[in-house]
Amino acid sequence: MSRALLIAVLCALPLAACDADKDGKAGTTISLNAHDADGNVVAGIDGNTGDMAINAPGFSGKIRLPKIKLDASNFDMNGVHLYPGSTISGMNIDAHDRGPGSDDDGTVKVTFDSPAQPDTVRAWFEQKLNAAGFSVKADGTGLSGTTDEKKPFTLDLRPVGTDHARGVITIG
Repeated sequence: MSRALLIAVLCALPLAACDADKDGKAGTTISLNAHDADGNVVAGIDGNTGDMAINAPGFSGKIRLPKIKLDASNFDMNGVHLYPGSTISGMNIDAHDRGPGSDDDGTVKVTFDSPAQPDTVRAWFEQKLNAAGFSVKADGTGLSGTTDEKKPFTLDLRPVGTDHARGVITIG
């Protein structure tokens, strides 16, 4: 993934969902660590303050933006969004360009909250992801398997109260 593309994506995210300040709740925290032959890029958005910081070869900066809040509709895996009503509390992207012939694209980790019990969320994801070309199966309270591109995939879920789940999706 090119540095310019990563910076452009990170800069566009605040425009996608910039109304988290209205309800007084924390937004989504996003972090990005990428490197290629040109150097290392570290960027992030603080979900509590809205501060966005970028540190790249030849550029460094920090600005305050409205907090963003990503939800189920803002995340897509082959047409599968998060469980309906879910909100994203964190996204960590660790991208690498290891050169021609390398298949190490890094990892993406998404932390989210869903308005249903873990078993309900797991069954929903298992059905939707397998239909979308993933190969996943139940693994404890979550799922494990591969994406349609044969990259490792895990979903870890834990209960929060009686009718709520907190999950972490890891791809790569």
